[in-house]
Amino acid sequence: MIRYFFYSLLALLSSGAAANPGDMPAEQQMAVQYIQAITDHDYRTLASFYNRDSVFFDRTASKKYTGRRDILEFFERAHRGVLEYDFNIEHMYNSGSLVIMIGNYHYRGPGSLFGKPGKVIELAIPGVTTVDVDLANHRIREHEDLMDYQTMNDQLATQ
Repeated sequence: MIRYFFYSLLALLSSGAAANPGDMPAEQQMAVQYIQAITDHDYRTLASFYNRDSVFFDRTASKKYTGRRDILEFFERAHRGVLEYDFNIEHMYNSGSLVIMIGNYHYRGPGSLFGKPGKVIELAIPGVTTVDVDLANHRIREHEDLMDYQTMNDQLATQ
C-alpha cells in the first residue's frame, strides 16, 4: 500500500512539473524575457525594455536608478568580471501588470569585488524580484529587488 502511494505520488509529480512558456500570462512571459536579458548580460535587448521613466530599485541596498542610461550603466558595472549569473525562479505570479518572482540569484565571479582578491566566489542569494510591466509599449516601469544580504554575508564568511 505504501509502495503504491509512493509510485502514485511520483507519477503525479513528474507528469506536469514544467509549464510551457506559452501557458504563462503575457506579463509573466515578458518578465522572464527581461530577467533573461539581465542574466545573459544582453544590454541591447535590455535597453529595449527601458525608457527615461523606468526605475530599478534595489530596496535592500537602498539604491535607486531611473532611466535607461542609469540603469544600464549600473548593470554593466555590476556584471563586470562576472563568470556566471542567473536567477532560479522558484515561484512566480502576477496581479495585473505586477509580476512577482521568488527564487535564488546565483553568482560566480571574482572575489576582489567582495574583499577576497585571488578567489572565485560563489553565492546563492534568496530574493524576491518584482517587475511592473507595460505590455502595450513593451517596457519595464519598475523593477525592484529584495535580496537576503545576510545570507550573502554568511556565505562570504565561509569562502
